[in-house]
Amino acid sequence: MRRRDFLTLLGGLAATWPLAARAQQPERLRRVGLLLGYSEGDAEGQASAAAFRQKLQELGWTEDRNIRIDTRWASSDPNKARTFAKELVGMTPDVIVSSSNLVTEIVQQETRTIPVVFVFVGDPVGSGFVTNVAHPGGNLTGFPVFETAIAGKWVEIFHEVAPYVGRVAFIMVPETPAHVGFLRAAEAAAPPLGIKVIALAVHTAAEVERAVSEFAAEPNGGLIVAPHAVTVEHRNVILGLATKYRLPALYPLRNYATSGGLISYGTNPIDPFRQGASYVDRILKGEKPGDLPVQLPTKYELVVNLKTAKALGLTVPPSILTRADEVIE
Repeated sequence: MRRRDFLTLLGGLAATWPLAARAQQPERLRRVGLLLGYSEGDAEGQASAAAFRQKLQELGWTEDRNIRIDTRWASSDPNKARTFAKELVGMTPDVIVSSSNLVTEIVQQETRTIPVVFVFVGDPVGSGFVTNVAHPGGNLTGFPVFETAIAGKWVEIFHEVAPYVGRVAFIMVPETPAHVGFLRAAEAAAPPLGIKVIALAVHTAAEVERAVSEFAAEPNGGLIVAPHAVTVEHRNVILGLATKYRLPALYPLRNYATSGGLISYGTNPIDPFRQGASYVDRILKGEKPGDLPVQLPTKYELVVNLKTAKALGLTVPPSILTRADEVIE
């Protein structure tokens, strides 16, 4: 081979080396923090986290190849939530996903720059997470599971199922702005139905037990439970008290009814985690959370437990049964 031809060949090979080197480099590992308002042993919490991971995988994100998901379980403990929020923010992830109002509020306090996708929250505007659902503008966006107006619907459905009830205890966490909105909507819907709504402020299992026991001392009562990390964590306590005092009750999530609660009306709690994964994907690909509109729920599920109705001596009217998405025999 002539010297000139050899140098030409060598130069051509050298030009391809950077391309080959780049092709062999591993993908950049993106980091996502997942801070959940569930205890780690909660089955629904585990299902939600699994659905989030599965959706990300469907969108092309594989753990330990191009993404790492750091998961923390805060339950309804604000101190634990703050500790984990600080820890995740300190890892400087590309995105943080927060579930529940309690967790999201704390994450928001810890960072105003890291993109945050919230799921399973209520009233994001009233809670101060965003100023506008169409154009959030800041570093937060996401998928609420309830609008405050739904509490009026809870009262109406409750009255259809248990028309004799004149007093309804509204179990809530008073510091949560969404719960204030729920309570107002419930109070507005109640008078035409001859119902008095009584707010029961709770934070712990002991407070739940004391408040419901005192309320049940008078007759013709029932319960409506507002969704929150506190009421989710103490779900079995609330269900047990409703059974003990024979109180008809309406719950915000399906798993209350499948666990023995009389009736539930709310969204599918797993869906926002799948939807949240789609926003994480878009943010990792360059979009800003402030440009992604908050997506309000569009479908609610009605679940009726006829076994519990029978135990309470209630006959569920056809108007409810025909509208029910699920009837538990």
